[in-house]
Amino acid sequence: MDPITTGIVGTFLLLVSIFLFRIPVAFAMGIIGFGGFAYILNWNAATGMLGTELWNVFSNYGLTVIPLFILMGQICFYSGVNERLYKSAYAWMGQIRGGIAMTTVLACAGFAAICGSNSATAATMSTVALPEMKKFKYNPILSTGSVAAGATLGVVIPPSVVLIIIGLQTSQSIAGLFVGGMIPGILLTTLFLATIWYLCQIHPDWGPAGPKTTFAEKLRSLPGSIEMVTLFILVMGGLFMGFFTPTEAGAAGAALALLIATISGKMTLEKVRLAISDTLKISSMIMVIMLGAVIFGRFLAISRLPFEAATWVAGLPIPPVVIIIVICLIYVIGGMVMDALALLLVTIPIFFPVVTAMNYDPIWFGVLITVVTTLGAITPPVGVNLFIVASMAPDVSMTDAFKGVAYFVAAYVVCVALLLMVPQLVTFLPNLM
Repeated sequence: MDPITTGIVGTFLLLVSIFLFRIPVAFAMGIIGFGGFAYILNWNAATGMLGTELWNVFSNYGLTVIPLFILMGQICFYSGVNERLYKSAYAWMGQIRGGIAMTTVLACAGFAAICGSNSATAATMSTVALPEMKKFKYNPILSTGSVAAGATLGVVIPPSVVLIIIGLQTSQSIAGLFVGGMIPGILLTTLFLATIWYLCQIHPDWGPAGPKTTFAEKLRSLPGSIEMVTLFILVMGGLFMGFFTPTEAGAAGAALALLIATISGKMTLEKVRLAISDTLKISSMIMVIMLGAVIFGRFLAISRLPFEAATWVAGLPIPPVVIIIVICLIYVIGGMVMDALALLLVTIPIFFPVVTAMNYDPIWFGVLITVVTTLGAITPPVGVNLFIVASMAPDVSMTDAFKGVAYFVAAYVVCVALLLMVPQLVTFLPNLM
């Protein structure tokens, strides 16, 4: 076979390995990438590439940003920041119709700003929000939908592990991607709140109003959100002003999170051990996936498939925006059957050259596909957030959970449409840096 045909066959085998044989994506990418590289060149070249990439990946200073931001999120999780943040948001929003669901989305947005993970936000907020909504007789469709959808903000609102990996994969500024994700994150949060408001207008019994709180009670709840605001300002403000590199921002955020947790008296040595242990597990998983993606990417590079695809697509007699829409549809469909992080790592080497060949802003594209792919976290059959939330509410049927998240898909469609029509929603802040 010629190199391009080999690249197509290798990509097909990768998908078959992942979907039919359930081979972990990191090993599937690594094995097929190594085998394809050896087939096109030779065995010695493949082993040489493997040794070189092992060193290049695991000695890359840029990777240090991943465990640092994960550690910051884990410290906040084990010190109970999520509970205090929820109580603060609830004091301000709980007394209006659908207010507890809105509170959940706002708390998810706040926790996402210091966590950066879909699944962690889903698991964390489910334990706090679902019992509250059940207590106030919220419809399970609204309660599960708002938690599952709100938790997807974990990879859109910076700092985001997915944006970090996109930056490393495409050699883009991680700080630029973080800042570029701020407005889309706020926009998506607002659209979620509007969705809840609309649902409670047509189904008033879905989100009964909670007890009213006095202005004094609202003020007393504010310290519960100060920790999150302080961390967010430190990390994002430092990056935007150029005080920190992304790695330094992660280190400063983790150190401040540990200091806040210690002062609050909510952190024990056992919780510190658990936070570090979880950080190591998650970081190791991500880095192994990245190694597999790099090996597979090297195989695609020598096959010339991405570059030939980019040349072919760029020469099509159709508007570039149509090509971008097709790419977005591919990511939506791929996100339904594949983990978002794995999907991005597999497809970025193919689509990124296509987009740059059409002179689109790479930071805009990185944020756009992050939003699009995140939709897969709440869509079957591999809707990770959906299954996490459903597992936390065993008395809620999967049918109701699916119905709940379906209402929030429209918010994603509107958000993506706005990003396509107004790219400045992403590029405005990075251009000020």
